[in-house]
Amino acid sequence: MPITGISLDSREVVSGDVFIALSGAKQHGLAHVEQAIKNGAGAVIFDPAGKGQQLVETLQCNITHLVPMIAVESLGSKLGELAARFYGDPSRFMTVIGITGTNGKTSCSQFLSQMLDDCGIIGTLGWGEWGKLNKTLNTTPDALAVQRILAELLKNKKRTVAMEVSSHGLEQGRINGVIFKGAVLTNISRDHLDYHGTMDAYVQAKLELLKKPGLAFAAVNLDDAYSEQIIAAVPESVQLWQFSAKGKTAHSGECVSAENILHKADGIEFDVRWRDQLQRVEVPLYGDFNVENVLAVLTVMLAMDVPLKKSAEKLGFLKPVDGRMERFGAETDPLVFVDYAHTPDALDKVLSSLRKHCEQALWVVFGCGGNRDTGKRSQMGKIAEQWADHVVITDDNPRYENGLDIVNDILAGCSSTAAAVGNAATGVEPIRPAKVEVIQNREQAIQKVVVNAAKNDCIVIAGKGHEQYQESNGIRIPFSDRQVVIAALIKRNAEDEQGK
Repeated sequence: MPITGISLDSREVVSGDVFIALSGAKQHGLAHVEQAIKNGAGAVIFDPAGKGQQLVETLQCNITHLVPMIAVESLGSKLGELAARFYGDPSRFMTVIGITGTNGKTSCSQFLSQMLDDCGIIGTLGWGEWGKLNKTLNTTPDALAVQRILAELLKNKKRTVAMEVSSHGLEQGRINGVIFKGAVLTNISRDHLDYHGTMDAYVQAKLELLKKPGLAFAAVNLDDAYSEQIIAAVPESVQLWQFSAKGKTAHSGECVSAENILHKADGIEFDVRWRDQLQRVEVPLYGDFNVENVLAVLTVMLAMDVPLKKSAEKLGFLKPVDGRMERFGAETDPLVFVDYAHTPDALDKVLSSLRKHCEQALWVVFGCGGNRDTGKRSQMGKIAEQWADHVVITDDNPRYENGLDIVNDILAGCSSTAAAVGNAATGVEPIRPAKVEVIQNREQAIQKVVVNAAKNDCIVIAGKGHEQYQESNGIRIPFSDRQVVIAALIKRNAEDEQGK
C-alpha cells in the first residue's frame, strides 16, 4: 500500500495518509479515527495505552475493519523516529545545533542563523530562515512536525539548522529522531514548574539534550549556577566548550571568555579571550545577558572551525530579534526596550543590565501570565522594585485568572507586603509604595510611561515581547507591545511639537 503522508490531526488527513492516534492526557486520538478514515486514511497506527485497545474493539464492528489498525506500544516516544524514517532522516544531511536553557534560546538561534551560511531556524518565532519565518504553535513543534520541517529546510538547501529545544519538547520526545551535531545550554533558572513540578525535574529535562546520539560538541555557560551539574552530564565522547561573560576559566575543555565589557548608547563592546588569542568585539545589542548570548554564538562558531577574527567581524552586523531587547525611539526619545522577559531571572538580567545604559530613571512595565507558575510572581515584583525607579504592574495574559489576583501576587513581593491588599472578590484597591503603580490596562500603562518619561530615562516593557495577542478567558485579542510603543512615541513627539 503506498503511503503518501502521515498526520496526527484527523481534520488534516487526505487520501493515502496514515493517521497516528496517540494516547493524550485528556483524550485518545482514536476518538477522531472515524473522521480520519472518512477523509481517506489508508491505515491507522495507534497506542493501545489509555484505553486505546478498548476503543479499537468498540469501533471494530462499525468502521475500523475498513483499514489496517496497527498497535504500537509507547507510540509517543517512537513517533520521532517513525517520522524521521518517513521523511528520509533529514537531520543526517544537515548540521543541527540544539539550543536549550531558560532564557536566550530565541536570541541565540536567531543570531546563529545570521552568522551561519544557509542556516534554517526552528523556534519560538517560527521556522524557516532569518526574516522569513512560518508560524509554529510551540517553541519545539511536535515530533512529526519537526521532521517535516527539517525535510523542507533540507529541500530548500539549508546546510545548518539552529533549533530551540524546550524542556517540554525534550520530556515529551518531540526531538526524538533528530541527529544533533551541537548542543548549547544557555542557563537554567526557575520556569515551567507548573509543568515539571520541581527544579530538579526541570534541570533533568534540559540535560536530556546531551544524551542525543551523534552529538559532537556541547557549549555550556560557565556563569550559570547549574554549570557544574551540566558539565558533569556531558558524555566523554562529546567535545566540551565553555563560555563566560565574567572572565572565568575552565579546568578542562575549550573556554571562551569576555573581558573589559563596555555598555554604550549604541550597544555593547568587549574583548574575547580564547586560547592565546584576544579579539575586540562590538555588537549593536544591549545588556549583560546579550554578552552571554553573543559568547554562546561565538563559541558555536569556533566549535565549527570558523576563525575568531572572522566570527567577530560578523558579530558586528547582528540585528536584534523582534521583542528581544528590541530598542525603539530616536535620539530625542527615552531609551525604550520591548523584551520577552517573563521569568525572575530574565527580568533581573534585563533590569540590572539596563542600569548600566540608563542615564536617569529606569522604568519597567510588566505583569505575569495567568494559569502558570504562581510562585515566580512575588519574586518578579521584588526584582522590579529592587532595580527600577518606577514600577508599573499591568496585565500580561490573564488567561482564565482574574487579573487583579495576579497583580496582588506580584505586589506580595514588593515592600508593601505588610499592607492591606485588595482582591478580586472585594475589588479593593491595593495599598502600595509610591514607586509602584498598578494600571491593569496594558495599552494605557505603556502609553502613560512612554509619554511621561524624561528624555534620558530608560523604559522596559517586559513579558510579551514578540507576541501579537493578549489572552483572556480563552479569547486572544490582537495586541502588540511593539506597536503600542511605536504609537506612544508618535503621540509623545506630537505633544512635544505642540508644546514648542
